[in-house]
Amino acid sequence: MFNLLLPPPLLWALGGVFLLLVLASSSIRLLEARKPEKNWLELKLRIKTWWWIVGCFSLTILGNIPVALVVFALISFLALKEYLTLCATRTADHVVLFWAYLSIPLQYYWLGIHWYGMFIIFIPVYIFLFLPMRMVLIGETQGFLKAAASLQWGLMISVFCLSHMAAVLTLPQLTGIGVPAQGAMMLFYLVTLTQLNDVAQYLWGKSCGKRKIAPKVSPNKTLEGFVGGALTTSVLGWLLGPWLTPFSPLYAALAGLLIGTMGFIGDIVISAVKRDIGVKDSGRLLPGHGGILDRLDSLTYTAPLFFHYVHYLYF
Repeated sequence: MFNLLLPPPLLWALGGVFLLLVLASSSIRLLEARKPEKNWLELKLRIKTWWWIVGCFSLTILGNIPVALVVFALISFLALKEYLTLCATRTADHVVLFWAYLSIPLQYYWLGIHWYGMFIIFIPVYIFLFLPMRMVLIGETQGFLKAAASLQWGLMISVFCLSHMAAVLTLPQLTGIGVPAQGAMMLFYLVTLTQLNDVAQYLWGKSCGKRKIAPKVSPNKTLEGFVGGALTTSVLGWLLGPWLTPFSPLYAALAGLLIGTMGFIGDIVISAVKRDIGVKDSGRLLPGHGGILDRLDSLTYTAPLFFHYVHYLYF
């Protein structure tokens, strides 16, 4: 079940992440002892959830490809379910929702058999054309356009975009570059830089952020935070590139810049969706973090664009 021939850089990287979690858990216990009057519950929940997230992610990239595809398909299912719970669907469309959910295993099946051509067009062409047709046959025209567009957008971010994380994992099989473990290293590179970009933008915004970049969507986002975070992620991409990717130093820095820029856009796009619906969090599945889409919002943009960046360079 598990790949025992993983390269040392990936094992060291995973070890470093778990070390950070140990330090975070120890720090929160120390803070509780020194300042018991403060409420540390939310921070404790966030760290505890990070243990689960990192543990599941590690098992995914350490295991074999079929197991990983099942895990990612489950993530897409939970994300789509969360999205459809937020967006009020029409009663008449319940049969249509069945077909939407059915597209999830099919989307990951194309990756399992390495059929890149079908993977890349299945949802944005065939499913996007099929679902409105099925809705029309039901005969309900009231709210048709809103229902069709909402469902298509949910499939785009929850299934099509997020499935590109699994596509990055299967890149060696799809493109013929590197060894099988190369896909796991590049997925680690993508996810790590995306998460570090969120942290870097937060820290830059808190320390020197003044000019609001999208005040009506995300009031705490600043131009300084965006630029500082994107440049920091570019440097981190350049540093990690030689260890985890086949990139040259220039391409590694550009990959970091791509992830830093698109991660910010993914974050505010999902924020706009939540503001339109009128909710703060997309769900409560992840204690301290919110829902699946709250944690993976940046990856809805970085995963597909990073995949196609690599595919363009090496295919």
